[in-house]
Amino acid sequence: MDEHQLVAIANTAMPFGKYKGRMLIELPEPYLLWFARSGDFPSGQLGDLMQLTLLIKTEGLEGLVRPFQTRS
Repeated sequence: MDEHQLVAIANTAMPFGKYKGRMLIELPEPYLLWFARSGDFPSGQLGDLMQLTLLIKTEGLEGLVRPFQTRS
């Protein structure tokens, strides 16, 4: 996990689904767990970031990401 990934998790919007438009760090943990259980994370960078987001949430480390969120 590096700073660039934390910035991406804080500022990348979910591009599809029920939570489209929400930043990855704001996705509910049960939603991310569903992807993990189904083995169906998207391929590529988005899937990697979603998996890292799940790890951050399950370990209670969301505070690491919050300082990187941009404010509009």
